[in-house]
Amino acid sequence: MKEWWVQVGLLSVPLLAVYLHIPPPKLSPALLSWRSSGGYFTYKDQNIFYRDSTGAVGSSDIVVLLHGFPTSSYDWCKIWEGLTQRFHRVIALDFVGFGFSDKPRPHHYSIFEQASIVEGLVRHLGLHHQRINLLSHDYGDTVAQELLHRWSVGCRFHLGLIAQACIALRAIFRLCSTSRHRPLRNKKFLFSILQYINQRKKHRDRWVGALMSTSVPLHLIYGPLDPVNPHPEFLQLYKKVLPMSTVSVLDDHISHYPQLEDPTGFLNAYLNFINSF
Repeated sequence: MKEWWVQVGLLSVPLLAVYLHIPPPKLSPALLSWRSSGGYFTYKDQNIFYRDSTGAVGSSDIVVLLHGFPTSSYDWCKIWEGLTQRFHRVIALDFVGFGFSDKPRPHHYSIFEQASIVEGLVRHLGLHHQRINLLSHDYGDTVAQELLHRWSVGCRFHLGLIAQACIALRAIFRLCSTSRHRPLRNKKFLFSILQYINQRKKHRDRWVGALMSTSVPLHLIYGPLDPVNPHPEFLQLYKKVLPMSTVSVLDDHISHYPQLEDPTGFLNAYLNFINSF
């Protein structure tokens, strides 16, 4: 009789083959609605999905939303309507490799490219001479840091003036050696798109320095139960490194996706920051 682990192995092979050929699930009505409410622009032959909603009458303020890993602009769905009641334009995109945007393979995914895509979208919408508010989360925080760096060294033609930046952070100071995000099926694609972790290490001085030296008002919205940025260590480090930044701490049960877990608390914290100017 064959060893049990051999039998399990032989059974697993066809099951794995079937799993890898299962088509992706159909989009939910909510996602279909999200996609139909958006559009695409082209950046270097890549189709980039974005949403652009016109909101509050009498306001000229614009906010650009930068999503995290490994998700998409849909992360902002629960606060979208609330933002449109305050801002004249509410804009979000799916970074290349995410959401409804193209996912080229092979491809060298980089934070620098994603920042350039944001600049490209702002130009595409004719807003490159306008004041822009940035609201970012997780992976998007690093893109926001690169945009802040470019703004600080005078590359203002591309993004206009960054008025305020608000971040619902992943660890921007810690040097991450592993990822806690769920695996993707294609290992080569996973390796390529996860290079942002190594890029954070390599360009730490550039991106943390952008936060430390910027004159742009900064605000952190923090969920104390975040396993990626543990409380209170992360908050203590953040306040030490960026004493000029203001901070909103949400309820104790809020974790790494505050805009989804507590949309009302998150939106109130953000609008209180925006309305303080």
